[in-house]
Amino acid sequence: MKSNEYHKARINPLAITRDLRLFDSENDNIYKTIAILSKRANQIATDMNEEFKERVKEFEKREDIIDEVFENKEQIELARFYEHLPKPTILAIYEFEQDKIFYKDPEN
Repeated sequence: MKSNEYHKARINPLAITRDLRLFDSENDNIYKTIAILSKRANQIATDMNEEFKERVKEFEKREDIIDEVFENKEQIELARFYEHLPKPTILAIYEFEQDKIFYKDPEN
């Protein structure tokens, strides 16, 4: 999912208490589920970081004066948008609850 899709999904950005029995329902091992969620959260964080860098490049201005720092209003709004998105771990849990995470178990 892209950051806009996460924003449109209206995912609660706050950490909430969850029933741990729901996390081991698929593979009967909560530790495997947590490892899967951790790997997916890392993927989401990497994707969001790359997407943020690409979008910031659109606003970059090449100037001869290196000492001056220009604050671009669009860059500030973009940074705020990404700050208000839920953390990658919460997004990974959301995807897991929606059955949007696909994984293969090498032991089976």
